Amino acid sequence: MGVKTITIDLEAYERLAAEKGRHESFSRVIKRRYRRATTAASLLAHLDEICFSSATIRGIEAVARSRDASPADSPIL
Repeated sequence: MGVKTITIDLEAYERLAAEKGRHESFSRVIKRRYRRATTAASLLAHLDEICFSSATIRGIEAVARSRDASPADSPIL
């Protein structure tokens, strides 16, 4: 993995340092704070890459069916 050196002012450094956990790198803080948005559109764009096992599909169907019986209740997974 390559690295880049950036210059930030003291106020920006202090804000970044305040977000940093004890064993967390500045890179990790930036990635955590500015991660890509996960949207339904991004899921749909990658849906053809997702493969579920038959057991997983059966489990999803069972949960969906159980919600039909009582829409207000959500089963514990």
